[in-house]
Amino acid sequence: MTARLIDGKAIAAQVREEIRRTVEERRAAGFRAPALATVLIGEDAASQVYVRNKRRACAAAGIKSIHHDLSAETSEQELLTLIDACNRDRAIDGILVQLPLPDHINSLKVIQKIDPGKDVDGFHPLTFGMLALRSPRLRPCTAVGIIRMLERIGVNPKGKHCVVLGASNLVGRPLALELLMAGATVTVCHRFTTHLEEHVRQAEILASAVGKPGLVPGAWIRPGAVVLDVGITRMSDGTLRGDVEFEQARERASWIAPVPGGVGPMTVAMLLQNTLDATIHNTSQAAQREEH
Repeated sequence: MTARLIDGKAIAAQVREEIRRTVEERRAAGFRAPALATVLIGEDAASQVYVRNKRRACAAAGIKSIHHDLSAETSEQELLTLIDACNRDRAIDGILVQLPLPDHINSLKVIQKIDPGKDVDGFHPLTFGMLALRSPRLRPCTAVGIIRMLERIGVNPKGKHCVVLGASNLVGRPLALELLMAGATVTVCHRFTTHLEEHVRQAEILASAVGKPGLVPGAWIRPGAVVLDVGITRMSDGTLRGDVEFEQARERASWIAPVPGGVGPMTVAMLLQNTLDATIHNTSQAAQREEH
């Protein structure tokens, strides 16, 4: 068996084109373009690349990108004041603060300051709580991106045993909640998990989001499993590697998402989708205010 590749770039491109068409149709109907405020603090090279890519994706989809590039010396209070202003601005639908933040700024305090209705990253505690209650509106981007990938390749998690490696707030935990909502039986493995191999071998759908190259030997993969490698590490030679031994796993899996080009592009696509969804909701709220 040789697994079919899950082409995250192609799927993300389809989603982004669908968003662009929806934005175009809404503008033709008299609605304004969605608007996303992106906040970048400092000069971290990786963060600069991520934000630049997000801003380019916005432009290609017809989404207005409002840039706030701040120095690394920006105080926590200055950042919170900026977020407050973006929260009050009805012309802004989404707010993205690029993480990580400088050490002198409390990331959780910043995330909590963002209006949940503009939380397009999906990190706010209320966003998380609504997902846990199975009533999500805006959803954590990488997690819901994986769900969309599975839908596009025709894999339904309902009734399947899904194993998630990693319990971070960014990927592992929200992904486990998404899979539960989809009807899967979910096992979450983390740094205190024993007998990791046994858990991995049981997975009909395996998602690894640890960031440890070679964590999962290909021989552990259950024959016919769907493998979603979310972990990504830049090696000393500049190449990118995932958590799963790709070539060996590919000989056992039915589907596999490579690194790079697998899950990664879906995160940005879902950021755009969240911004569009927030715009539609905000437009509806504004119309209701006018009626009253």
